[in-house]
Amino acid sequence: MARVFLYDTTLRDGSQGEGVNFSLQDKLLLTRRLDELGVDFIEGGYPLSNPKDFEYFQAVKTLPLKHTQVCAFGMTRRKNSPAATDTGLKALLDAGTPVVTIVGKTWDFQVTEILGTTLEENLRMIADSVAHCQSQGRRVFYDAEHFFDGFRHNPDYALQTLRAAAQAGAEVVILCDTNGGTMPEQVAEAVKTVKESLDCAIGVHPHNDCELAVANALAAVRAGATQVQGTMNGIGERCGNVDLVSVIANLALKYNRDVLTDGSLQRLTETSRYVYELANMNFRNGQPFVGASAFAHKGGMHTHAVAKNPASYEHINPETVGNERRILVSELSGQSTILSKTTKYAVSHDKALMGKILTAVQDMEYAGYEFEAAEASFDLLVKKLAGLYEPRYARLNYRVNIEQSGSDAPVTEATVKLKVGEAVEHAVADGDGPVNALDGALRKALLPHYPRLAEMSLVDYKVRVVNSKEGTAARVRVIIESQDKTDIWGTVGVSENVIEASWLALSDAIEYKLFKDQETH
Repeated sequence: MARVFLYDTTLRDGSQGEGVNFSLQDKLLLTRRLDELGVDFIEGGYPLSNPKDFEYFQAVKTLPLKHTQVCAFGMTRRKNSPAATDTGLKALLDAGTPVVTIVGKTWDFQVTEILGTTLEENLRMIADSVAHCQSQGRRVFYDAEHFFDGFRHNPDYALQTLRAAAQAGAEVVILCDTNGGTMPEQVAEAVKTVKESLDCAIGVHPHNDCELAVANALAAVRAGATQVQGTMNGIGERCGNVDLVSVIANLALKYNRDVLTDGSLQRLTETSRYVYELANMNFRNGQPFVGASAFAHKGGMHTHAVAKNPASYEHINPETVGNERRILVSELSGQSTILSKTTKYAVSHDKALMGKILTAVQDMEYAGYEFEAAEASFDLLVKKLAGLYEPRYARLNYRVNIEQSGSDAPVTEATVKLKVGEAVEHAVADGDGPVNALDGALRKALLPHYPRLAEMSLVDYKVRVVNSKEGTAARVRVIIESQDKTDIWGTVGVSENVIEASWLALSDAIEYKLFKDQETH
């Protein structure tokens, strides 16, 4: 099983994506996580570009990395100047990494119009830079920028640039689809030509501007490339880089290629989500292999078939990549979906109840509810319809007051009156907004009776207009995501009044926590 080497450039190319910014600590944490996953090479950054990248290369030397090799990235020497005194190459070597990656021009148009030099000088720049770094004991990878564009316009010169790098000591020449506009068959043809023309190893660095980066990476590997450069989750400039998550899964599971380290494939989902968290980005639910929806089933016919045999609507076992199967409850659900979601309540044998639950779900979704991201609210609905629901408290009333004077920020105060057992609790709390204030008042009233509520926190809050044609009188759906030490759960509320919709979702979240704690103790 031939190995394909993975080169991760999340810390450099990925950080060029809009809205992406890694701190020094983020970069070190991600380096350790990618090393644990079994990524072969991690590009730490461009040491001459900013102080953070310079500090990274000093700090990363102290990490006890087990598998990966850290690479420093830089450019060829400046035109018409010696490599030995070039400040960029000096910074590259001073980073002290075992591997350096040098990027140079491949497309004749870029050489003459952007770099502003001759084609001959560009070849010397490539050869001198590679040779100098190689003479200092570094492994050298050469990134052929705009290779595929250059190969289409002037294939002879594009190949000359690769030969200049290879003959000077480059271990791998990486063919970059910098503009992301190359088709898979063009990638395969070019890689095949390069393989026939050079003796060194070949890599590929696709961008995703045509939504073909993964296809292009796979085409390159099938044509002879043995290194793929990309980023976790495909983050990067413009439309992003090739998504290494999909590359890894496809190579390992579809082409039986050796990637990562033994047993690491099952950590792919958690690593993907870890990167999203570090980058402060929302998960992409529809992301292949690792997205929350990658193995989610909603239609009744699908869920019925999956219950019999998951292979009916799944191309792999989700656990292979560390993901999980999800059965979604919606108005499209059939009784088989309801059965699969209610087995834990020991009521799934009651067909009349199953029909009652299905009808309730369909009626509530017609009114604007949505249970796909609010399974905790669905659990409470089942308990109510099955006669298993015992409310832990009863709302007597609540009030939210917002005051704003002059240029001061608005002040929000919520008052909640509840009946808990035989006691009546009356609590007041301030908050940054009405939902925050309601949450504070509700907790204050309930904590004396249910102290484990202190473990719970709100993770996310979303509002969506259900019937926008009604304008400001439209019904709104509020979905709240909550978590404690062990679980994350979603709840939903719908009303023409956004405060009431928020209360319904918030109350469900707390009720679910209380039921959950009771069932686990």
